[in-house]
Amino acid sequence: MFVEAIEAVDQFTRPIHFIARYYGGSDIIPGTGTLFFVNENGYAITCRHVAQQILHANHIYENYLKFKSELRRFERDPSYETQRQFLEGKYKINGDAPIRILFNFISCVDAYKSLTIHLHPSQDLAIIQFKDYDVKLYQGYAHFLKDTRAVKQGRYLCRLGYPFPEFTNYHLNKTTNDIEWTKDGRINTPSFPIDGIITRHIGGENNGVTGIEMSTPGLRGQSGGPLFDTNGIIYGLQSATRHLHLGFDQVNREVITDGHRKRVSNYPFLNVGQCVHVDVIKSYLREKKIDFYEID
Repeated sequence: MFVEAIEAVDQFTRPIHFIARYYGGSDIIPGTGTLFFVNENGYAITCRHVAQQILHANHIYENYLKFKSELRRFERDPSYETQRQFLEGKYKINGDAPIRILFNFISCVDAYKSLTIHLHPSQDLAIIQFKDYDVKLYQGYAHFLKDTRAVKQGRYLCRLGYPFPEFTNYHLNKTTNDIEWTKDGRINTPSFPIDGIITRHIGGENNGVTGIEMSTPGLRGQSGGPLFDTNGIIYGLQSATRHLHLGFDQVNREVITDGHRKRVSNYPFLNVGQCVHVDVIKSYLREKKIDFYEID
């Protein structure tokens, strides 16, 4: 049903590859995000939380380098452990936060000189502008739904993104003790579609509708990907997954499995997708005076 729509939307939907390293570890953690282009001039949209990783990447590493530089002065000091703990607090360094993030835009534009990123003040939406690039590597661009009265419960839609990071073109440089991209390994990650129906509208301030809830979850890495119908018309942007407690809890219940009696507990949730509404996207593009296209 969505074959032709996916083929069309795939022409202007692209992955963002991330690699991260965490404090105290040497493992490299790959991740993905998604963006899609709204016109022929290098403007794309994604989620605010995805764009923030790009904006904060340099600051995160600079903060870690300052931490290392200051800690180095206490390497032979008897109070080293005390100073380390103090500096970890000062620079907010811990095992749950990355100390290094690198990102890579895949097949977007060739040799761009700079980026401009606009973060929506309240919604999970951001605009990315690629500047001074040589060649455009995407084809076509989004066509947004013009008459949004069509955004109704039960409408069957699809999302496209890059939830499974299968790229391998990265490693830990043991000489510099830093992560980096390489020319070896797999550079691509396959796209992945997921369908569902609109279940509810999500309200914002002043009783306005800001989001679309879908009956199926958005997958990690699909954040920033388009929500579209069978004609490839864009209805929104995948943002998050909500976890709705169903109340069908089973606590310490006896079951028989593989011929053995066991006690199990289960607390089921319904995972639903949350998308930024097309009206929010169009309004923000108009505010920033960015050209986009609509279709009935």
